This record gives sequence, C-alpha cells and structure tokens, in this order.
Amino acid sequence: MKKLLIWLPLGLFILFLTVFAGGLLRPESKTIPSKLVGKPMPDFALPAAVPGKPGLSSAGLANGQPHLVNVFASWCIPCITEAQQLRQLAEAGAPIYGIAIRDTPEDLTAFLARNGDPYRAIGGDANSSVQIALGSSGVPETFVVDGRGIIRAQHIGEIKPEDVPGMMTALAAAQ
Repeated sequence: MKKLLIWLPLGLFILFLTVFAGGLLRPESKTIPSKLVGKPMPDFALPAAVPGKPGLSSAGLANGQPHLVNVFASWCIPCITEAQQLRQLAEAGAPIYGIAIRDTPEDLTAFLARNGDPYRAIGGDANSSVQIALGSSGVPETFVVDGRGIIRAQHIGEIKPEDVPGMMTALAAAQ
C-alpha cells in the first residue's frame, strides 16, 4: 500500500498533463469573432497600399451602400485561394474594399497581377493597427459593412466557393 501511495503524486501529475495537453491540442474553437459586429467601424484613415488605387478610411465606408471589407496580405496563402471568390463577388456587383496588412506596394502589385484585383480601394495597414481595432484574428477575414459604416457580419478565414451565396445574402441584408 505504501508503494502505491508513493506513485500517486506522479499519477495525478500525468493525469493533469494529459487533460491540459488535450485542451491545447483540441481547443473548443480556433476562431475568435470580432466584438464589433453590430457596431460602427473603428475610426481610421489608411494610405493607398498600391499606386493607382485610393486608400481607405472609415468615413469613406459610410457611403450609403453596403460593401465588403477584406483584410488580406500578399504573403497569405489562403488569400490566394480566396482571390477567385472575391473576383466572383465583384463581378456579381459586390463592392469590395481591401485592408492590406504588413505588406509592401511591390508585393501587393505582384499579388494583384497574379490573382486579380477585385478591390475598389486598398488601404495599407503597415502595423496592423486597423486589423487589431477591428478585432480581426488573422488573414483573410471579411466584414460586411452597411451603408452607415456598421459592421453587420464577419467571415473568418478564406471565402470558399460555397460561401459566395451567403456573402451575397449578407450583403443584401445589410441594405
């Protein structure tokens, strides 16, 4: 019995580690939704990220019509995958504005040349301050913003082909 009691602390420690590691390896959720859904866009004014395209500001997003705001980067692999769906949304009439995070004009220009350019304007968020203010947890991420500048919906991760109808529905609902 005494030998069994000696091993009890080790057994409890191993049990604790197993439970802890299980929680780390299989978290309840890997996505963190923004707390700004239903609230106005944070105030910002971003410079143009690429030559020939305007920058982006929160005041410019309150233009009377709903639109999509896509947070992306040229170095983001899922952003390349979602480029086709963004083009499809733009061709269907969805106004899309971009926030390019931690990127250079040269890299962005090459990215847009390779993958298409669905954006009406792209603001350069060099230090991710607007991304953080939006509560965005990564790239890509897309927000549906109504004509008054209120965030109505958030899509975390790349937009996949099966997501396009839902994005168009969310955009129409933001009228």
